[in-house]
Amino acid sequence: MDIRESLLPFRPTLRIRLTMFYGGMFLLAGLIMVLAMYLFVNQAFSSATRIPLIHVGPNVTITTQDGTPLTGDEFRAWLYNYQHQEASDALHVLVWKSLAALLALLILAVFFGYAMAGRVLSPLGRITRTARQVASSDLHRRIELDGPDDELKELADTFDDMLDRLDRSFESQQKFVANASHELRTPLAINRTLLEVQLSDPAAPPELVQLGKTLLATNERSEQLVEGLLLLARSDNELTERKPVDLGEVARQALEQTRGEAEDRGVRLRSTLPPVAGEVVVAGNGVLLERVALNLIQNAVKYNLPQDGWVDVQVHAALNGGGELVVVNSGPVVPGYDVENIFEPFRRGKGRERTQSDKGVGLGLSIVRSVVRAHNGSIEAVPRAEGGLLIRVRIPAAKAPSLPPLPTRGAIG
Repeated sequence: MDIRESLLPFRPTLRIRLTMFYGGMFLLAGLIMVLAMYLFVNQAFSSATRIPLIHVGPNVTITTQDGTPLTGDEFRAWLYNYQHQEASDALHVLVWKSLAALLALLILAVFFGYAMAGRVLSPLGRITRTARQVASSDLHRRIELDGPDDELKELADTFDDMLDRLDRSFESQQKFVANASHELRTPLAINRTLLEVQLSDPAAPPELVQLGKTLLATNERSEQLVEGLLLLARSDNELTERKPVDLGEVARQALEQTRGEAEDRGVRLRSTLPPVAGEVVVAGNGVLLERVALNLIQNAVKYNLPQDGWVDVQVHAALNGGGELVVVNSGPVVPGYDVENIFEPFRRGKGRERTQSDKGVGLGLSIVRSVVRAHNGSIEAVPRAEGGLLIRVRIPAAKAPSLPPLPTRGAIG
């Protein structure tokens, strides 16, 4: 954090900075004006109080108000001091009244400067509000700023042009994903059906059966790859619709789907979930969040110890609102420099093979990170000194937690 920001008790917005700049310039100009006026008036008083040469006759007696007799020289000195004292008092009164008037005018200048700065910067506020609406995936919003053809209108028009290009880009991407989903799934499904029909033939020779099983496993791996790529492409965009989702129920269903695989591998599943339904509610898509939990738990089960392995799943409320899903697993030691690689597509930790079909296609954690980003959440992975990983996912809270959470459906893919 900047030291200046830590010292200021408020957020130094552009409007406040402009107001302070206007007020500071007005104060500086006023002080210069008061100083110049003081010098000019002092010079005028010096000329006005100049005492001419006075001759006092021998028979003339001059006495002051207190009865003190004065000679001619003494009278001149007394008159000089009196005039200069009066001039000094008048200058002091003039300075204090000028400073008081300057203070009153400074308050008015700050008030009107703040109002004028708000009027001048109102187009920027409109641009900011539109940018926030666009950030929530409403790419159809435009600024359409009216007014003079100045720098702010040029900025707004440039922003609208950028939104037009982004809108067209996202529309073409969605069409591409839809077309790819149809074009890629259909031939793979046909191949799977043909292979299953061939394998169901009892008269098929053993060599053909073995070849069919190999091709079926390869086809299944290709289907997983296509589903993963399509889900990854869809989840990279922020969600346009959010609903309350019970994070505890999401984790519970993911655990049930992974329990059989964990038993086959000899991995113990442990969980610490909210005892009451709806205790930890987040905003998002239930299907995608269940996919997050399922991928994390499956990854923890696959990359674990060959025996006496365990996976611990925790769900609890976050400190700043929302919910946290924590998956901890035993396993081989993961170097700290290799942690970030596990979230990249087609990347795994050091020493992990990519050829075994039971280890997926290398998109599990990439999909997790994309889905979490689409929910405006965060994810972090911390290697454990004893081996394995601790992965923590934070999802923001639902805006309307009083609504009942939507039931989650089966996982995608």
